[in-house]
Order: sequence, then C-alpha cells, then structure tokens
Amino acid sequence: MVTVGVDPHKHVHVAVAVDAAGRQVGRTLTVKNGPHLITALLVWIRSISDDQTPVTWAIEDGHGFARRLADGLLMAGQEVVWVPTRLMVAHRRLHAATGAKSDPVDAAAAARAAIATPGLDKHRIDERVRELRVLVDYRANLVKRRTAVINQLKAQLHLWLDHTPGDLARATAIASVTVLLKNCSLRPGVVGVMSDMLSELAAVNQRVRDLDLTIRQLVTPLAPSLLHITGISHISAAVLIAEIGDISRFSNSAKLARYTGCAPIPVYSSDKERHRLHRGGNRRLNSVLYTAAIVQKRREPAAQQLLARHEPGKGTRGARRILQRHLVDVVHRAMLADRATWTHQITQLAPAA
Repeated sequence: MVTVGVDPHKHVHVAVAVDAAGRQVGRTLTVKNGPHLITALLVWIRSISDDQTPVTWAIEDGHGFARRLADGLLMAGQEVVWVPTRLMVAHRRLHAATGAKSDPVDAAAAARAAIATPGLDKHRIDERVRELRVLVDYRANLVKRRTAVINQLKAQLHLWLDHTPGDLARATAIASVTVLLKNCSLRPGVVGVMSDMLSELAAVNQRVRDLDLTIRQLVTPLAPSLLHITGISHISAAVLIAEIGDISRFSNSAKLARYTGCAPIPVYSSDKERHRLHRGGNRRLNSVLYTAAIVQKRREPAAQQLLARHEPGKGTRGARRILQRHLVDVVHRAMLADRATWTHQITQLAPAA
C-alpha cells in the first residue's frame, strides 16, 4: 500500500509518496497545476509502485484548488481522503526538523496523518452539491462585499451629512439616501462618489436576491426534512449541504457535532470534571447552528423549555450551547432522511485495480 500526500497550491502541487510504515518512497514530485495535472500524477505514482499496489491520495482539507484536484483523481478511479490541517501539524512536528516547514514536509505529513488515522473522510462527488457549493461561496463573498460598501457609505454619510441611514440592504433605504444626496449642498465630486457606491450597493443587492432564488430552487427538493426545522432557512440548508455533502460519512451525530464545533471538550484537573467550549470545527456550520438556536429560542416552545431547564446551572450561553448540540442531533436525522429521498446518489468511483 502506498499513500500519497499532496500539498495543493495555486500554481503547483507537491506530492510525496510513503509506504505503510511512513517511509518516503521515490522522489518528491512538483507538478504544475494545469490540464495535464492528473496524468502527471498518475504516471509518477506508477513509476515508483506497480499496478497492483493500492494507492490512497491524502490531500489537505480545503477548498478551491484542492477540490479540483480531488475531483480529477476521483474521476480517474483513485481513492481520495481529506486530511484535517490539525492532524498534519502533529505529524509535521513529529517527523520534521525543529521549526522546519516546506511543501514536501507538509505533503509527507498529510500522507502519514492519513496512515495513522483510519476512517478519514473520503472525497465524493455529487453535481448538485458542487453547484450549491459554488453558489453558497459566491453568495458569502457578495454579502461580505455588500457589508464593506454599506459600512463605508454609512461612515461617509455620517461624516458629511450627519445622517445614519437604515438597512441599506433594502431598496427603500437606498432610495431615501438617493433623494437626500440630490437635495444636499455637497460638492458634485463627493455626491458622485456616494452615488456610485449606492449604485454598486443596489447591484450587489440584486445579485444576492437572484442567488437566493436560485439556491431556493435547488435546495427545496433536496432538503424537505431539513427545511421543516425551525431556524433553518433555504440559505442555511444550502450551507449545510454544501459543507457536509454526504451526511452518511458521519456515522452518528456525535461526530457531526465535533465537526461543527458544537461538542464540548472534556477538561479534567484535580479530580474535577468539567467541559469547555470547542473553538474549532467548521465555523460556517457552527454559525448556521448558532442562528438556528437563536431563532428557536424566540419561537420554539420546546427549545424555550430546554433553555429554562439548563440556564440556572449552565448560564445563558451554556444553555444555548446545549441547545446547539441538541440541534446537531435534529439536523443529522433530517439530513439522513433527506439523503434517502435523493434520486441521484453521490458518485464514488472504485479505486483502480
């Protein structure tokens, strides 16, 4: 068995092959990230191992270039697993010289971490999940851009006109500010810049609304059970599907809770048992569950009863974290039910013989 660790980058990928004992096999490969990437990787690995040797490709968990690489390898019949960065760090410290960090060191650390950690997430492909991931990521970028423009525009309006507008994500607020600028006594240059910012803001708002409609159309048939959960909107459901993909890769809700950063971490000291907040995990998923918990706190009687029961001993934040952990169980069950209704199953190619 050969495990290949890959450290992906924008222009080049660095690959290191190791055997079952973690010893490097052959030379390190640095290959250009281009149309012949997958062919070069397969030719290289077969030059240092025979066709009968099973190969597992271990890639540092990430987005963008790493996912494109993983898709190409999977469609070529290879087995691909994702290696969390925290596991790589541990093996890099163990095997590399003190303070050493380089692309080959990171690639070898990914391979050794995959060997030492059976059961890592395997890469899978589903076209609808990939579409949702593109839409969700683009929407998140647009919202960040909109927030930046709104903050800048509000600061300028407050500075020049002593006016703080309302929610500029709404067309009515943009229209009121447009009227205000037309009737003010500022220099034309300043008014022109602010008008350009308003135009940009209106355009981004429209693009976000269009994306919301597209996402709703894609998510509705995929997540009927998920959308019945109070606090899970179409956008939240899209984020859950895009980030999690195949829910069956989490055999139970406890593993999903750890992945989302909702599982408390046990801390033992001086024979005293306690738990602390987990600050790791997928923060985008954690944010979705936090929002759902806040909505349920306001609208769901069962959630209000759970919070009332735990607040005296755990405090407001502690009780809310308990609710989030409970919501992970609910989401896990709902996504499993939705998964069973999908007519097009996630495609996972078998490893080449």
